[in-house]
Amino acid sequence: MFKKSLALATAAASTLVSTSAFAAEAAASNSFDTQSAAAIGAGIAIGLAVLGGALAQGKAAAAALEGISRNPGAAPSIQTPMILGLALIESLVLMAFVIAFFLQGKVG
Repeated sequence: MFKKSLALATAAASTLVSTSAFAAEAAASNSFDTQSAAAIGAGIAIGLAVLGGALAQGKAAAAALEGISRNPGAAPSIQTPMILGLALIESLVLMAFVIAFFLQGKVG
């Protein structure tokens, strides 16, 4: 039930938000609109990158620790892929930061 109401709310919000974009006149658009959209995009990118990276790293570490606690003899074979996975997750977060900083450069 929750998934259906969430999907309905998302569809309604995207429909209502997109119609206001069509209501604006073409002559009213200026560079300030582009700069403000880039600033909002940069803020959202940084927030989502941190949230997603933190959740992914926490889940990876928890799964690895659970595996090591169940079989301590397999710790070296679990720890190496975990560290590699954490490094790849962190590289995605840093890539999102770079993209956000590029968007931030469009603002000024």
